[in-house]
Amino acid sequence: MRKYCLVICTDRHWMQDKNQHHPHITDNHNPYPMTSFHNYILIITLSLAMATATTAQTEPDIYKEASATYQKHYNAKAYTEVFNMFDESMKEFLPLAETEKFLSGVQTQIGPIKTMEFSGVDNRGFALYKTTFSNGMVLGTNLALSTDSKIIGLAINPWTDMKAAGPMRSQTPMALPFGEEWTVIWGGDLREDNHHHDNPAQKYAIDAVITDENGISYKGQGFDNEDYYCFGKPLMAPCAGEVVTVVDGIPDNRPGRMNPYFVPGNTVVIKTANNEYLYFAHFKKHSIVVKEGQQVEKGTLLGLCGNSGNSSEAHLHFHIQDAQQMHEATAVKGFFSDIIVNGDKVEEHAPVRNDKVRNGGGF
Repeated sequence: MRKYCLVICTDRHWMQDKNQHHPHITDNHNPYPMTSFHNYILIITLSLAMATATTAQTEPDIYKEASATYQKHYNAKAYTEVFNMFDESMKEFLPLAETEKFLSGVQTQIGPIKTMEFSGVDNRGFALYKTTFSNGMVLGTNLALSTDSKIIGLAINPWTDMKAAGPMRSQTPMALPFGEEWTVIWGGDLREDNHHHDNPAQKYAIDAVITDENGISYKGQGFDNEDYYCFGKPLMAPCAGEVVTVVDGIPDNRPGRMNPYFVPGNTVVIKTANNEYLYFAHFKKHSIVVKEGQQVEKGTLLGLCGNSGNSSEAHLHFHIQDAQQMHEATAVKGFFSDIIVNGDKVEEHAPVRNDKVRNGGGF
């Protein structure tokens, strides 16, 4: 059972996964400087094992009912009724007296709730509501529910509009970095379609292979790298830019085995004129032909597809980020121009899982 630490206050809340030992983070840049309200900061440990984890942007019925009930009880100052909406673990970690203290403090400082407008559901299953209070202040209310509609998470934070923010997208026109049809095996905005989804720098990454008419990525038994159709295939620069990172010399794995010690394997990173960092991973050992500091043009050969790093079979990993170092970067959603997707030519497309893609005009 995974345990989290949740701060309930008007500052941003941050969650700490006790299993991963991330440091707790505090945010001192509060746009709502209500010092007295900070007396009601509470630390709650709760279990999210039963959370409704979804990235859907349609309000689930259980949240619609729970948010309306919460608003009704809060406005009536019926804090015991709010407490009765909690599940048992939530009640244990936020007893009735603390619940009353917290919610009455909110009422005193900013008054009743006028509206709660559903904005979306984040990656942890928290529903976010744009909450307007009677004094005109707008904050974000986060709710997490168990499958039996009990509250297992509650937070009040500075308002961030999930819909308005949207993903950062690429600005540089790009071709696909290969010359024939490839199949996207991981990619897209949804967690179920993209196992990179929860990595801040790789959220919109794609993994791609070449498949046969049966959707298989290898011939024979697939015991050797050379059995895989994309192994050794050339990978090209999708646009002009500067090569800022090259890593080579990592051995290719035997299919089915992985190298967790250098996850990206042999790597090339290209910086575009728009300060986008194009990240290519898992090249074949000693196949990279560009050097750091080199200026490349669209179509310049970078190296050959391989199976190095944390890779179980030959494939291309590609993503775009907004900084050179992955641990400092945020993902940029990559769009490719003038490509053919599942047989149809499109002017611009961000590939998703199961797409069969190739360039429409070549290099």
